[in-house]
Amino acid sequence: MERKDQTITFLVNNKPDVLARIAGVFSARSFNIESISANITMNPEITKIIIVTRGDTATVTKIKNQTKKLVDILEVSHLKEKSSIQREMILIKVKLTNENRGKVMETIKDYNCRLITVEANHCVLEATGNKNEIKNILKRLERLGIEDLSRSGILAL
Repeated sequence: MERKDQTITFLVNNKPDVLARIAGVFSARSFNIESISANITMNPEITKIIIVTRGDTATVTKIKNQTKKLVDILEVSHLKEKSSIQREMILIKVKLTNENRGKVMETIKDYNCRLITVEANHCVLEATGNKNEIKNILKRLERLGIEDLSRSGILAL
């Protein structure tokens, strides 16, 4: 079977150690967590955790079956890429020089990035997109001089 990114969402009681127990299931079965995001829902007593792992359908089934047994897990769902909306936000600090300034600004425009700050020798921009859009932005900006970055992890509905 084909190994690809699999997105799993968890609705859990907002209590200490729930995320650690979920991560333990991944670790015990040697499944890597590629992306993770967690935050409270409209009900502050419930947290939504979104984890992306690499594997096949059998991988997801194993994870779902094991995590459903954990205390404080309310719901576990496998989100299919075609029937869900998945986005990520990234903050990128890019070196600015006289030579690359025009290309950096062109990239910001081409990818609908948001310019957060501009200093004499660097700028910070914000980009939001699906996995491929973020990959393309990073590929283009790498050639121009990325100094640092921070990614949110996948958010999905």
